[in-house]
Amino acid sequence: MLRENFSDLVYLVMVAQERSFTRAAARLGVSQSALSHAVRGLEERLNTRLLTRTTRSVAPTEAGEQLIQNIAPLMSDIEKALVALTEHQTRTSGNIRITAGEHALHSTLWPLIKPYLQEYPDVNIELSVDNTLTDIVSGRFDAGVRLGEQVEKDMVAVRIGPDWRMLVVATPEYFRHHGIPETPYELQHHNCINMRLPTLGGLYNWEFTKDKKEIRVKVEGQLIFNNLSSRIEAALSGMGILYAPEDSVQKYIDEGLLQCVLIDWCEPFSGYYLYYPSRKQHTAAFSKLIEAVRYQA
Repeated sequence: MLRENFSDLVYLVMVAQERSFTRAAARLGVSQSALSHAVRGLEERLNTRLLTRTTRSVAPTEAGEQLIQNIAPLMSDIEKALVALTEHQTRTSGNIRITAGEHALHSTLWPLIKPYLQEYPDVNIELSVDNTLTDIVSGRFDAGVRLGEQVEKDMVAVRIGPDWRMLVVATPEYFRHHGIPETPYELQHHNCINMRLPTLGGLYNWEFTKDKKEIRVKVEGQLIFNNLSSRIEAALSGMGILYAPEDSVQKYIDEGLLQCVLIDWCEPFSGYYLYYPSRKQHTAAFSKLIEAVRYQA
């Protein structure tokens, strides 16, 4: 039964990914009619409707979605294995797709990737900047970058950077006019530059730790951003208090443009990790990338 249906299963996954018979046929290099006939034949043999077709779109049924979720990762593994098998032993080449948050990319990943690309000019890397907790399997990424505590347990995680911490900062002028908070709870009475969480849609509760005591403070303010650079710019303009990664604001602290407070509440935590599915058959390019970005303490 597998041999009879294998090609049609490949066709089904492609149609589901593209949400279109026309686009799927173009990617597969077959005619639209042949593709439609193959998928319909698969449905008849399985006696199950796998796709819902309208004049404007194509979407998997519940049964189709369940089947696709089970077989798509396996097909990806097979494709990776074939690519790895045919790669020349002395040539590292291919395409790698990675998703990472804004801060993770600029502070940790990019400084590691740049020399890697210079060493292997036949490797192409696509970097998707996304602050959400992206599903790398459904998004067809080879890997992602997250904080260690955010990596799912079924993933392989490779540490790529040191511990780091968040700092509470504002301009000296702001603190002269509004006072310096002595505890994190006093931040609730200040104009704080907030961040909206892209995954849940809510506002980020500022997290602090001191003497193993962890607290979260819900702050308020006139400004809300979903990117780090805009929050820093607003803080430099004197618009309020900012909670940001230390490396992103340290130069402004050194220059006297920003002042740091509550430092005893800002303890370091685990840094960034490159994560990927454990069952993937890696290409030579990806295997060498792992070693290039692995953190050396």
